Amino acid sequence: MYESKNEPLLARSHFTLRVLRHLGLAAIVVGITLAVGVMGHLWLEPIHWHDAILNISLILAGIGPFVMPATIAGKLFFALYSILVGLVFVGTLGLVLAPLAHRLIHKFHLDGDND
Repeated sequence: MYESKNEPLLARSHFTLRVLRHLGLAAIVVGITLAVGVMGHLWLEPIHWHDAILNISLILAGIGPFVMPATIAGKLFFALYSILVGLVFVGTLGLVLAPLAHRLIHKFHLDGDND
């Protein structure tokens, strides 16, 4: 997927497409995480779908729930889901920053070969 250190630096237009692909993948991951949270919230709590979307969106944003869960299963789900959201945040951050970090390191390798 990425060029090796022996290859030239990727053209700016191709690099922009790579960054956009990574952003798209990150959006898909966040969307799947949102869908899992909403479905679990609807399944375990007596709540309307619009409140479930608001609640899960606030959890994904790191703010916390708007409506606290009433059932034990809902509380356990929120605890496990919060852990999942933390892991998804770290993974998504890596996914978005990977092309930038690769380009920076690749440029350093190219600069080192000229010396």
